[in-house]
Amino acid sequence: MTRLLIVEDEPSLRRNLERGLEEEGYEVALAASAGQARGALAQQPDLIVLDLMLPDGDGVDLLREFRSTQHWQPVLILTARDSVEDRVAGLDAGADDYLVKPFSFDELVARLRALRRRALDGQSLLSVGGLQVDRLRRTVSRSGQLLYVSNRQFDLLTYLMQNANSVVTREMIARDVWKEDTATWTNVIDVQIAQLRRKIELPGLPMVLHTVRGQGYQLGNPP
Repeated sequence: MTRLLIVEDEPSLRRNLERGLEEEGYEVALAASAGQARGALAQQPDLIVLDLMLPDGDGVDLLREFRSTQHWQPVLILTARDSVEDRVAGLDAGADDYLVKPFSFDELVARLRALRRRALDGQSLLSVGGLQVDRLRRTVSRSGQLLYVSNRQFDLLTYLMQNANSVVTREMIARDVWKEDTATWTNVIDVQIAQLRRKIELPGLPMVLHTVRGQGYQLGNPP
């Protein structure tokens, strides 16, 4: 599921966007200010919809700050500012698209789909030790053999591959994949890891998913 951060201070529009985009299949997080948006970045959204007129700062300045701190998620500016100068300033600050209010919801959804496709084009295929994940087609294979995994296992494996050759703790998985407190989900995570291991570890091939005692898990080279 694509994680989408909406930075919009107008309450009714924020609620409408949340409801409509959740119906489109997005996992939506909300921020009503620049300060809230900074905090929401910790959840690593895949896409950002950004209003420029925020109660505690200018959206263009916030966008420059995002880019200066190496946050490269695609950003669509959604604003009432419609001058050429405003568009140029937003795009020069690092925006990937610019849509003026009032707007068509269908056009917004289409633009978000296009941004997501472009973002994944360069990183849709993840590969570690002969294990390959295609994020666009949501398929998993190893040494050319197609493997079946559940949606949750796919998200878990993708996360492990994005952190390949590094230890990933249960706390990190609970926070970034389950979006829950680790105390609730530790046993569930262990079960999903065990089931995932049975599916991706094939006879005659080296082990690729390692347990690091007392710490968590590591995909790739042995710890």
